[in-house]
Amino acid sequence: MILSDRLRSIREQKNLTQGDIEERTGLKRSYVSRLEHGRTIPSLATLEKFAQALDVPLYHFFYDGETPPRASSLPRAVQAANGDDHWGLDGESARYVYRLSLLLRRISENDRKMLIHFASQVIRQKKR
Repeated sequence: MILSDRLRSIREQKNLTQGDIEERTGLKRSYVSRLEHGRTIPSLATLEKFAQALDVPLYHFFYDGETPPRASSLPRAVQAANGDDHWGLDGESARYVYRLSLLLRRISENDRKMLIHFASQVIRQKKR
């Protein structure tokens, strides 16, 4: 199924209007319409807003199964050693990641690159 069709289908299954999505996400109804008709490609941040508004996990937009797809294809560095590390996916850590994303949107690309470089250096020093 095409992403635009999936967005509309899930919204309709939840008995929500495009106006409801506008209220829940802050996205203009005309933009929601363009997304649902495949006239524009949403960013990941927009898809996250849709997922929260529709109360579904983000993977539902890309995957038909009832259970989440296995993460075995992810690089080992991303996968947790014990499988229990879901930092940033829910709870307080997810709120932290969300707040960080709001702040990062407000700074320049060069400053974002500098922050990534700084974080890489901190991690590299801790490994020593």
